[in-house]
Amino acid sequence: MSASRPKTLWRQLFRLDPDGPLTIQAQLRAQLIAAISDARMGPGTAVPSSRELAAALRIARNTVVIVYQQLADDGYLLARERRGYYVNPEVAARRAPGHPAPPDDPPEAVDWARWTRLHPSRQRNILKVADWASYDYPFIYGQVDRDLFPLADWRASCQQVLSGAAALDWAQDLVTRDDPELLEQIRDKVLPLRGVWASVDEIMVTTGAQQALYLLADLLVGRATTVGLENPGYPDARNIFSLRTGRLRALPVDAQGLVVGAALRGCRLVYATPSHQSPTTVTMPVSRRLELLRRAGADNFLVIEDDYEHETAFSALPNPALKSLDRAGRVVYVGSLSKALAPGLRLGYVVAPKPLIEELRALRRLMIRHPAALIQRSFARFLALGHYDSLNRRLVAVHRERAAALSAALADLAPDLRHAPVAGGSALWVMGPAWLDSRRLAEEVRREGVLIEPGDVHFHEEPLPLNCFRLGFASIPAGRIREGVRRLAAALGRQRPRR
Repeated sequence: MSASRPKTLWRQLFRLDPDGPLTIQAQLRAQLIAAISDARMGPGTAVPSSRELAAALRIARNTVVIVYQQLADDGYLLARERRGYYVNPEVAARRAPGHPAPPDDPPEAVDWARWTRLHPSRQRNILKVADWASYDYPFIYGQVDRDLFPLADWRASCQQVLSGAAALDWAQDLVTRDDPELLEQIRDKVLPLRGVWASVDEIMVTTGAQQALYLLADLLVGRATTVGLENPGYPDARNIFSLRTGRLRALPVDAQGLVVGAALRGCRLVYATPSHQSPTTVTMPVSRRLELLRRAGADNFLVIEDDYEHETAFSALPNPALKSLDRAGRVVYVGSLSKALAPGLRLGYVVAPKPLIEELRALRRLMIRHPAALIQRSFARFLALGHYDSLNRRLVAVHRERAAALSAALADLAPDLRHAPVAGGSALWVMGPAWLDSRRLAEEVRREGVLIEPGDVHFHEEPLPLNCFRLGFASIPAGRIREGVRRLAAALGRQRPRR
């Protein structure tokens, strides 16, 4: 391809979007590299002059000059005095050769089902609609409203980390360690809000709370270990523990959370969500928490406390964490930092006695060594500058408004449905009449732009109840809630048995 090609061909090769997420300069650079790498611009080919390309693409000539200079510095282009820029032949030499033609008689394919010892893909999981943001009424859980994301505050936190004398502190391999600033922020600003006091050697950062559960299961659960799990409960916790042991015990849940009763007898480990039970959202009172701790000591079991969504409790004085009441060291505390801000950041943490944290660090090293240090340091600055607290205050106000709107709409338009009182978080657990099939309901309302989450996946044992589902309100504006519920109620009416 030569520089004498018509302008229309250059516009076809380089398609720049002025409204795209990248700058025009970044787009041109990326597309030039792609054209060189896949041989659309072959070795030794002259690229068009900066004036010609700028005119063809209707962009500033200086933008093209800067990109050409950058690519020459990086070795993609060769600058020849008074002749312009040419594609560096060494780039083509580094390109991997093409795949050989397949043989006429290909060998027998590997039967991966026989080789694979575990089959997590066969587990019952919560299914998420990938393009949920394109739906008008997304009552889904676990996503955030982009309009509420504090982009300027997060950008400022990241810019601080990327500038100044300590700009590359985060670039080092931490091996088993975590960012010291983040550990201090968790110790001094996050945990005291839950009544938990710990030293930095009793805290470990994880790639989301999910990894914390996985690591704890690896360390604490064997084939003969009996693990108690709330029923209904968090499906991913059930699936994680089921990979280690077949001895899972369904523990009943009532209006005050996990029932402290006979089902606990014989458990070696109990997974619980006392502050905001998943998925029913009910809160365990302090008296029952104390009884659970007493039973843990008497029956010699440990409790993994998953304190998810504690940041968005509506009460000014939420119940203290179970860990804050633990005097015997039997509670392992798991929390999330990024769930409210942006789940995609994947930051969680574990608080436990030092000997367990040391083993967790050694095990984490074998998996990922440590979560990305840049994200850790940026989040530490986000906390230190007060942005995290400010975000949570805004989220509490917004979620309270949306929860009230959702509750009112359900009461007015769908009286067949009931739910627990909303004390915080970002979802309602809805229970319908016995005839309700929430799977069928979800499919029907999806065609009308409404997304809900069937609840049967949260239950452990057959027969799975089909009359429960979850309505999230973090991702849907308050102004759309009533119309979404109206469409839901209409579909529910069509499913109601005729007398």
